[in-house]
Amino acid sequence: MLPRFILILSALPIAAAMAARWWFGMRVLAENGGRPCKCDLARWVPEDGEAVQKAEESAHEFGRQLRLKALAEWQETDPKAAKSRASSKRFGTAVPPISGIVAVMAVMVAKIPVMGAIAAILAATALSAVVGILSLTPELAAINRAARKLREARSFPRRDDEEAVIRCAMAHAWKETLPPILALIHR
Repeated sequence: MLPRFILILSALPIAAAMAARWWFGMRVLAENGGRPCKCDLARWVPEDGEAVQKAEESAHEFGRQLRLKALAEWQETDPKAAKSRASSKRFGTAVPPISGIVAVMAVMVAKIPVMGAIAAILAATALSAVVGILSLTPELAAINRAARKLREARSFPRRDDEEAVIRCAMAHAWKETLPPILALIHR
């Protein structure tokens, strides 16, 4: 009875996280990611002389670059919060596989039933998904700060391109918030 309750209780946050990833990440990238955008490289490339980039790319690629710039700036301005977000991502990467290994070994030595092992794996995955979603807010705030700077710099001649790039940057953050085991399932 308890494993079934845990299965149901774990399925809800997993389904909610997958739905949020699709709605705020995958759907937005599908709608806006293919848009060809043109930027002014003198305003787009940061002062530290990053690798040379193309002036014409898709909104998907510019969004990815904007997110990476935002994360780098965030690392400099608030390293404690950035490390916390990175730790939550590592938690989501490590906990489901480790719980799977422990559950399989527990089944092999006949300490828990198979249904209990499946429930434990799903519970660990649900916990990882919840931690990933809850720790996403500071990253989105960092992307918002970078987007504000992007708007002030007027890196994109067309406002529509700029908005598509910002939406794609936010979508990349949502896309990468799930634990990798769920990201493999939810392509």
